[in-house]
Amino acid sequence: MSQSHTTLTPIFNNWCYLRYKVDPFKLKEFETYGKMWIPLVEKFGGIHHDYLLPHEGASNIALALFSFPSLADYEVYRTAAADDPACQAAMNDYEATQCFFSYERSFMRPVFE
Repeated sequence: MSQSHTTLTPIFNNWCYLRYKVDPFKLKEFETYGKMWIPLVEKFGGIHHDYLLPHEGASNIALALFSFPSLADYEVYRTAAADDPACQAAMNDYEATQCFFSYERSFMRPVFE
């Protein structure tokens, strides 16, 4: 018997979807960058659902998905992250590696049964 996604993950109604245009020659660096952010989102009250790296198809697109209870909680995270040493270290890592060229941020709401 399989469990539905809703029994495995608390339901937050504000999901942030990030679509990165990555340097396909720096996927290891992007993976390191992503692994730095997963605990940071969780540190500030969000749930990081994962980073998805290219595997088949386009070699320059990566995705990330995380959620917060509300957009207000997301804004608290953004404000706190600006002054957090670990978040600054993650941004410094990006600046040093330039592992992605750009990203798009969209907010979505989940549809569960």
